[in-house]
Amino acid sequence: MLAKLVDKPFDKPGWVYEEKYDGYRLLAYKEDGRVTLMSRNALDRTKNYPEVATAIAKLKPKTLLLDGEVVVFDKVKVSRFQLLQQGAGRRVYATFDCLYVNGEDLRREPLAQRRAELEKVVGTDGALLLSRRLARNGMEASAVARKRGFEGMVAKDAGSPYVEGRSAYWLKVKVAHEDEFVIAGYTAPDGSCQYFGALLLGTYQNGKLLYLGRVGAGFDPKTLGSLHAKFAPLAKDKTEVADPPRERGVTYLAPRLVAQISYKELTADRNLRQPVFLGLRDDKDPKQVGMPEAA
Repeated sequence: MLAKLVDKPFDKPGWVYEEKYDGYRLLAYKEDGRVTLMSRNALDRTKNYPEVATAIAKLKPKTLLLDGEVVVFDKVKVSRFQLLQQGAGRRVYATFDCLYVNGEDLRREPLAQRRAELEKVVGTDGALLLSRRLARNGMEASAVARKRGFEGMVAKDAGSPYVEGRSAYWLKVKVAHEDEFVIAGYTAPDGSCQYFGALLLGTYQNGKLLYLGRVGAGFDPKTLGSLHAKFAPLAKDKTEVADPPRERGVTYLAPRLVAQISYKELTADRNLRQPVFLGLRDDKDPKQVGMPEAA
């Protein structure tokens, strides 16, 4: 179940407000002691997060299906995708829904009931936590998210079922702008830089890959080398970008990689202001990367 983006906070009776996490969304399956962690594009990530799988295996129910997000928190308890990508810090599975328990399908039950079951199931293991509820009032919850520096908040209808796909039962409000973009190429290194200078970013609209600017911040030497190695087999003489930038020293790439980028805003002429590279995403098909819903 995915949340629909709205442009401003709100308060509604019967709704709850949770912290929006900045990590990898995973479904956790447990059956007869075996645990499988699946990404949103159906990739098995169990071996990537063994501590999470071990913690879920210890939970009492024989069969279980949880929805949540693997995150790494910084020193002030704010989840940071960049820390998760870099492997810096303790990884935790923040759980926010319970879809099956001991053979019972809960997807048609209201969220309030599913949350109650989740609270019974998830204990105090260090690799697991319950998603944090903010204030009861939506406007106050948004203020808390902004003050704490969260990526945003997710508002949920407490009486709603669990529905596959994007739904108006779950609404997200962003505090900071952070989205996924296709890596379309890179510029030549400048000065003391190694490997490349900046990444060219794009997004799909009406079937065309459109150029949205470049990002040259957020890279350390290790990241530069790792990315450059991934770029080598993707290099192309011609770009698939419909409106490529007119500049020299550009190496174009087949649009196979997706980057997570934070930025100040998307300007009227479709350029990202103050973008920062946070990491690669392997849980989303580049063709599914569309124009930011709000910026």
